[in-house]
Amino acid sequence: MASEDVKRSKSAVSTIVNLAEEAKIAREGVKAPSHAFLSISKSLVAGGVAGGVSRSAVAPLERLKILLQVQNPHSIKYNGTIQGLKYIWRTEGFRGMFKGNGTNCARIIPNSAVKFFSYEEASKGILYLYRQQSGNEEAQLTPVLRLGAGACAGIIAMSATYPMDMVRGRLTVQTEKSPRQYRGIFHALSTVLREEGPRALYKGWLPSVIGVVPYVGLNFAVYESLKDWLIKSKPFGLVEDSELGVTTRLACGAAAGTLGQTVAYPLDVIRRRMQMVGWKDAASVVTGDGKSKVPVEYTGMVDAFRKTVRYEGFGALYKGLVPNSVKVVPSIAIAFVTYELVKDVLGVELRISD
Repeated sequence: MASEDVKRSKSAVSTIVNLAEEAKIAREGVKAPSHAFLSISKSLVAGGVAGGVSRSAVAPLERLKILLQVQNPHSIKYNGTIQGLKYIWRTEGFRGMFKGNGTNCARIIPNSAVKFFSYEEASKGILYLYRQQSGNEEAQLTPVLRLGAGACAGIIAMSATYPMDMVRGRLTVQTEKSPRQYRGIFHALSTVLREEGPRALYKGWLPSVIGVVPYVGLNFAVYESLKDWLIKSKPFGLVEDSELGVTTRLACGAAAGTLGQTVAYPLDVIRRRMQMVGWKDAASVVTGDGKSKVPVEYTGMVDAFRKTVRYEGFGALYKGLVPNSVKVVPSIAIAFVTYELVKDVLGVELRISD
């Protein structure tokens, strides 16, 4: 009897152990895709929040930059950062400062979400291929590889949301004196599609793609490289416990943004000007209120560069650079810091829920 009891006890213990192992395997099998989905969602949410917060913080400067880029050179209304902001406030009030910001946020949130997520996925893919090719499983991304990942992310995100950016540019330069008003992003999209055709929604796409390489690529590459260097060298006591403080992250983002926007800025000017071509009943800032020469028409990117330099000089390629420089440093810095902070918050919540 005793031996039978022992056998039954062993059998019961064995059954419990087997059930526990099966439960563990089943739990892990279900948990893996769940965590993968949560990780993707976390990147998308963090990127979207980062883009919306950063652009809203500098909306008046963003609008002024575009106005300076596209205004008719024969009828100057905005002549510098301070004067331009004062003019907007005097003629359009507080709402004028943020005109187009709602549309910008509607565009930038999905754009930033896709951009940050694409960068992480592209970085993983490039790192995997690099390790396979080099045979070194401990290899890390070089600045050149980070540049490639950043450029891929920027092109994917920009192409996915470009029609929204095109109409956002037109909505931003509208004033009360514009002959006809777009009522919002969907009205603008449908009007452009109906009057100018589907290709019009991608006017200026080529210089945008070319500009993505130095702008987005350098932003990510410089930011990540600065972070790695600071963590490894720990200069001036800026790093504690292998973590960068918010102020240090802000400085890294500012440096990355400044370099990227300076290199790519002429392409941004050309992009905006090409977006205004073919606009029936264009905004008064583009036409000069009908009191001056009509705006120049462009047949393509090269033609836009050539005519801009011929009629307005080389400096025209940097119109709006000052407000853009003032804008881009805090904008990019806030975007990067917000992204990492939101990811940290979401990460804590996910660990608690586990």
